[in-house]
Amino acid sequence: MTNNDIFKKLRVALKLRDDEIVKILELVDFRISKSELGAFFRKEDHPNYMECGDQILRNFLNGLVIHLRGPMPKKKTKAPITKKPKKNK
Repeated sequence: MTNNDIFKKLRVALKLRDDEIVKILELVDFRISKSELGAFFRKEDHPNYMECGDQILRNFLNGLVIHLRGPMPKKKTKAPITKKPKKNK
């Protein structure tokens, strides 16, 4: 199974349109046009077919997590723990 197959199956299963996929990729600062995206969903024998690389699929999956779950909450920084001086008896 190729990255293109995985991408196509996720697109169909999640009922995503091209503009939604572009927005999902923008969530992880990855820019792609609709026409570039359309090349991944063509048949392999089509002249404009383009192979989906690992980086594009990885960025889509990372963006999909943010799209479905929302962004990760920022971690609160804790104040450094200071040791109290020991009392002499």
